[in-house]
Amino acid sequence: MKKINFVLFDLDGVLVDACDWHYDALNIALQKKVGFQINREDHIKKYNGLPTKIKLKLLGLDVSISEEIEKLKQEITLDIISNQAKLMPEKIELHKHLKNSNIKIACVTNSIKTTAELMLIKTGQIEFIDLLVTNSDVVNNKPNPDCYNFAIKQLNADPLTSMCVEDSPNGIQSAKQSCVKNIWIVNNATDTTLKNYINFIESI
Repeated sequence: MKKINFVLFDLDGVLVDACDWHYDALNIALQKKVGFQINREDHIKKYNGLPTKIKLKLLGLDVSISEEIEKLKQEITLDIISNQAKLMPEKIELHKHLKNSNIKIACVTNSIKTTAELMLIKTGQIEFIDLLVTNSDVVNNKPNPDCYNFAIKQLNADPLTSMCVEDSPNGIQSAKQSCVKNIWIVNNATDTTLKNYINFIESI
């Protein structure tokens, strides 16, 4: 069994079931501002895990309307989080185990800081996070590896004893191209439990 000293979690779809929140918020904003939405299949294949700015750029929208949509989407997202996010005992159990094992925890996300912090606060996870890396901390976000490399540098971590936890294709690509040598791929946030963590660690 390999020794792990640092765990770098993605946020949406790994620590919080928030992918649908982002999807719904963006579609509400798009519908109000430009009269169309992203269908579920396209979102999963092309947009999931990307920053909102990149999603809007891929949609071919001009800068002025994109800024309006992004602002509205953020307002809607914060409202959804405030109303729907709840404490997540299974994540708290996992974090407590990591802390008791002297493992440092980072959250590395394409979300903006305000959104990420609110999600972690509302779900009871913020107190366990040693480092939060959001989309303003690096120029090139996921699927680029910069965010994970930045986290490793900030934590003064050894890539050989570090592990990324990811779910989306863009996040997985980011982790694989980074300096981190271990990657735990989960299907969604439901998979990110202490039991599954132990099973994965025992397998590497």
